Amino acid sequence: MTRVFITGASSGIGAALAAEYAARGAVLGLVARRRELLEQLAASLPNPHLHKVYALDVTDHAALAGAAQDFIAAHGGADVVIANAGISHGTLTEFAADLPVFDTILATNVSATVATFAPFIATMKAQGGPCRLVGIGSVAGIRGLPGAGAYSASKAAVLAYCESLRLELKPDGIKVVTIAPGYIDTPMTRHNKYPMPFLMPAARFAAQAADKIDRGASYAVIPWQMGVVAKLLRALPNTVYDFAFSRAPHKARKEAP
Repeated sequence: MTRVFITGASSGIGAALAAEYAARGAVLGLVARRRELLEQLAASLPNPHLHKVYALDVTDHAALAGAAQDFIAAHGGADVVIANAGISHGTLTEFAADLPVFDTILATNVSATVATFAPFIATMKAQGGPCRLVGIGSVAGIRGLPGAGAYSASKAAVLAYCESLRLELKPDGIKVVTIAPGYIDTPMTRHNKYPMPFLMPAARFAAQAADKIDRGASYAVIPWQMGVVAKLLRALPNTVYDFAFSRAPHKARKEAP
C-alpha cells in the first residue's frame, strides 16, 4: 500500500490529489489549516479509517515536523511526499503594505516546501525503494508576470530548489519530481478576472500528475499545452516579452484587514 503525505490537502489541487491517490489504494496523511474540511475529505475517501488528518499551518515548521514523524511512526515510512500548500495574491512593490504579503507568500510557498520534505529524507534513505518528493511549482514561475512578483518569485524558487534537491538525492535513489501546473480549475484560480487558456479540471490534473510522479519524472508541466507555451515564453527575447506582457491583466492584490 502506497503511503502518501500531502500538504494543502483541504481543497483544490491537494484535495484532488488526495482523491486520486485514495482511489489507487493509498494511505494518506492530509495536511491543511482547516480541520473541518480535512475531516470531510478523509471521510469521503475509500478506507477513511486509514487516513490521518493534521490541521496545522505549514509555516509552523515544528508542527509540520511533528505531523511527519507521526505519519512515519503510524505507517513505517512514506513513499510519496507532496509539498502542495501554496497561496497567491497580487502584489505591487510600490505599496509598503504589500511587503508582509511577499513574506507570507514566500514562507508558505518556498520555506514550507523545504520544511515538508526535510523530516522524511532520512527515513526515505533508510527505506530504499521508489520514494518520491514532489514539489508543486507553477507555469507562473517560468517568467515573471506583472502584478504577481511574489507568486512568480516563489514558484521560480520552488523550481530551482527542487532541481538542486534532485541532484543532491540522486545518489540515494530518491526521486524529486517537479510538477508545474498551468491553469487548473480550483478555488484559487476562480478569483482570476482574466482569460485562463487550457483550463483543466482538478481531477484530470491529479490523475496526470500521479502518473508522472509514479514514473519518477523529473519535471512536468500539466496540461501539456501550457508546457509548449512556457517553452515559447522562455525563448522570447526580453524586448518581445516586455512588449507583449507589460500591460497584461494583474492578479488582484490582497485587501488590507
